[in-house]
Order: sequence, then structure tokens, then C-alpha cells
Amino acid sequence: MKRYDDAGGRSAGEPLAEIEDLRVEVGGRVIVDGVGLRALPGRVTALVGASGSGKTTTGLALLGEFPAGARVTGRVHVAAGGPVGYVPQHPAAVLNPARRVSALLTDIARAQVRDLPRPARRAAARERVLRALADAQLPDGEALLRRYPHQLSGGQQQRVVLAQALLLGARVVVADEPTTGQDALTKSRVVDQLAAVAARGFAVVLLSHDLDVVRALADEIHVMRDGRIVESGPAQRVWRAPRHEWTRELLRSRPPLPDTTEPDGPEDPADPVLRVRNLTARHRDGSRRGATVAVRAPELTLYTGQCLAVVGRSGSGKTTLARCLAGLHRDHDGEVLLDGAPLPRSLRDRRREQLAAVQYVFQDARAAFDEHRPVLSQVARTAVRLRGADTGAAEVEALTTLARLGLPAELVRRRPAQLSGGELQRAALARALLARPRVLLCDEITSGLDTVTRRGILDVLTGLLDGDDDLSLVLITHDLDTAAVAHRVAVLDDGQIVEQGPTHRILTAPRHPFTASLMATAAPRGRGTPTGPGRRTDRDR
Repeated sequence: MKRYDDAGGRSAGEPLAEIEDLRVEVGGRVIVDGVGLRALPGRVTALVGASGSGKTTTGLALLGEFPAGARVTGRVHVAAGGPVGYVPQHPAAVLNPARRVSALLTDIARAQVRDLPRPARRAAARERVLRALADAQLPDGEALLRRYPHQLSGGQQQRVVLAQALLLGARVVVADEPTTGQDALTKSRVVDQLAAVAARGFAVVLLSHDLDVVRALADEIHVMRDGRIVESGPAQRVWRAPRHEWTRELLRSRPPLPDTTEPDGPEDPADPVLRVRNLTARHRDGSRRGATVAVRAPELTLYTGQCLAVVGRSGSGKTTLARCLAGLHRDHDGEVLLDGAPLPRSLRDRRREQLAAVQYVFQDARAAFDEHRPVLSQVARTAVRLRGADTGAAEVEALTTLARLGLPAELVRRRPAQLSGGELQRAALARALLARPRVLLCDEITSGLDTVTRRGILDVLTGLLDGDDDLSLVLITHDLDTAAVAHRVAVLDDGQIVEQGPTHRILTAPRHPFTASLMATAAPRGRGTPTGPGRRTDRDR
């Protein structure tokens, strides 16, 4: 028997998966308490909340996965046949770094066509792989198949994992921050793809801090805080009349429109702290074709005390450019100058003071920490290794810096697995700051954070610039709200810097068509839900 609910008139049917009264406790700390939800065919159920609220733990419960040593009570039932697909927040953690994309996907496809005659298996498997990549918004699948995961951007990695889930044919898909690290154009396509997945009768459980994505997709919303669901209801009711104070706080914390009516600060100083000249970076794919040019940057300048935002789509070369600056990508020509002096291409060839001067904060903070050591010791180690600080003094400084970023001593004495993604991101920022850098490279560090935490991190970054005349900042971002805090913006498209200039000019009067398309695709603030092919509007509900 089909069921109709008060979110609209569309039929739902029986749940494909259910969670009832779930409680997860790890080491005396309650991660999830009394949580329940139903995943219905053809519908998107969203879990919304701050970093550390329990969204991911709840989503992983549908896969039967829980933290090590967890005490679990309650009921988790998956009625649909086959596995539950999972698209994680940190895709690099589930992609084998030693295998090319083709191997990661072909093994799944071959298992599905093993009943075909031997000559037809290979072609049928490849066709399935390319179709899954195209469905996951990776139309250049042939080129991507030759690459390793580390040669993909964070957004590309995310979509490869989505392709894996589609290949597996799961009826339930858990999407954990599926648009994290993606530009507005790609985010729009992923929203369309998830809407299409739901339209084919799949149950989609969306875990997200991105309110624009939730608004565009969700039929039902559960708002989480401190491991509990504090508010549930049909999406339109939650948006229009939130009943819980925390829901109202999340909605209030969306970044405001940037004030671009005034110039962005004083004239650029005469001497830059960091300069790029004639940089050409390549990716080696191991094939006969040799290398692919990933970035061409004839000129890029960062001035002391200023913030430069590098904006572009997923896969445009933003991270490769940042890795060249940090000495993490040595396969490039041209120069990177610090205070007028060339920096060695490789991190291993840089002196200790050069390592301290240019610090990198990674997009995937979890992968940047040793899972076996307490977070505090790893943060403090930076001051010992790069500045020669005493171990005790380094720990005191680390505790102070971590506290400024909202991480108490009791929390940071734990191992990384016991911190949320947002908490680890702040710890990674603290670790870089303990080097007392001249240049801080931040690679999509706000992309995995809820609106409240993201705004707090941006406030911290702008406060750092205001309080330290020697610090300069490079923000690698797909998000125009984040770019708005910068003094200057450089726009990358397909590895090329197509436009750069003062932020107020770029955001209000873009000169290049690609920049204009980014501005047009970004969800307008305070004007309702963005719509497009595959997305559901109020009329559809």
C-alpha cells in the first residue's frame, strides 16, 4: 500500500531503511542519542546540523558501521535488497591510492557482467563504468580513468565515489556532504544528479551543512544538535516556521552578502611576500602521452598583510597551484618567490625557515593527522620541529591557539577519530599557525563545515590578518561567500588564470564569461530556492 504524507502529494511507499531509537556511545561520550528516521523510496531525507552533531554516525549506521569500541543500542533495518551506497565527506579515505580510477570502478562492473560471454564482458564493463562516471557528472571519464586518486581534485574524488555507489546498484544512498569542496556550477549538477537518483525510486539520505543544497533537495528534514534530533518535519515547514532555537540559529548563520560597495583596503604594498612567475604545472599519468598540463600561471602576486582568494571549479587546478607554492608538487617550471628569493620546488629541499614561512592547511583534515597520536601532541610538534620550541612551551602555546579556535583541552587530548571533521579542520589550522608562517595556504578549509562553524573560521582568519602585519593568506575556494573576505581574487578555469583583480570589482563587474557564469550560478541570498533541470521546486512538493 502506498502512503501519502503532508510534505506534498507524491507517493512514498514503504521505507527502504529505518533507524529507531539509536544510541551510540564511545568511551563514555554519547555521540548519538535516541535518533530515528525513515528513508523512503523516491524521497530525500536530510540530516542537518553543526560539525560534530552526529550526522555522519547516524548515516554510517545504515551501513552497519560504527566507531571502534562503540556501545550501540536501538534498531537499524534495511529492507532494500543489496548494499547501501555511501558517498563520504572525505572521499580520499575510501579510494585506494595505489589503483587508478579504471581499476577502482572496473572490478565492480565486471562482477555485474560475469554471466555474459567472455568476449563481451570487457566492453560491457567499460560501458557501465563510463555511464556511471557520466551520471556522476564526470563526462571526461576516458581521461580520468588513467589517473590515480591523488591526481584528482576533491570534487572529482567525490564524484568518483558517487559513481561507485551508482555502479553497485544500491536502493539506498547515503550522501555525506556530497557537495563539499565543489564550485557553484558543479554543486548545481550534483544536486541535479541526486534529485535524479531519488526520482528513479532510490531513497537518498542527505547529510549536509549546506542549506542551499538541502533547500533544493530535501523532502523531510531532521535537525541535529549534540547527538539528538531537536526538530523534524516536512522541508517547507522547517524553512518557513522553524520551531527550535538551534534551527533558527543555523538559518541566521548563513553568510551575508558581501559588502562590495567600497574598495577592499589600501593600495598594494610595493614589495610582495609571494610571487609566481611563468609557472606551468603538470600531472604525469604513466601513459605514453606523458604529462598533462594542469596549471599555467604567468603572474600571480600576494602582498604582505593581504588575502588572495583563488576561485574556480573542481578540477580547475586550484589545489595544484597551491601545492606548487607549498613545495608539494615539484613537477613544474617557472618560479615561486618568497620575499624576492626563489623557493626550491620540493618540500624536501627547503630550509627549516622556509618550511615555517609557507604553511599548508589541507582540505581533508582527517587524512592530515596521524590516527594513533593525540591531536594536541601533533599540533604542538609544529613549534618544536620548525621553531625549535621546548616541548612544554609548545604544548602550552598549542592549547592557547586551539582554545582560540573553539577547541577545549579535554577534546584535543583525544585521538583524531574522536573529533568531528569541523573540529579537525580547526586543529589543522592551529597546527599551521604554530609555525608562525608568513604565508598561510588554506585549501577549501571551510567547505566541510556547517554555517555556524564556517562563519567562525572566516572570522578567525580575518582576525589573524588584522592582528598580524606579517601574515598573508591564500584562500583556495569554490565558494564566492568565502572569497568575499579576500582583498584580491584570481579566477582559474581549466588551469588558466582568466581574471584577477580587487575583490569588489571581480564580484560586482566580472570581465570574463567564466567569472560571470560562476556569479550567475551561485544561489542568490534571500531570493528563495535556486531551480534548474532535475531540481524540485515548491510546486513539485
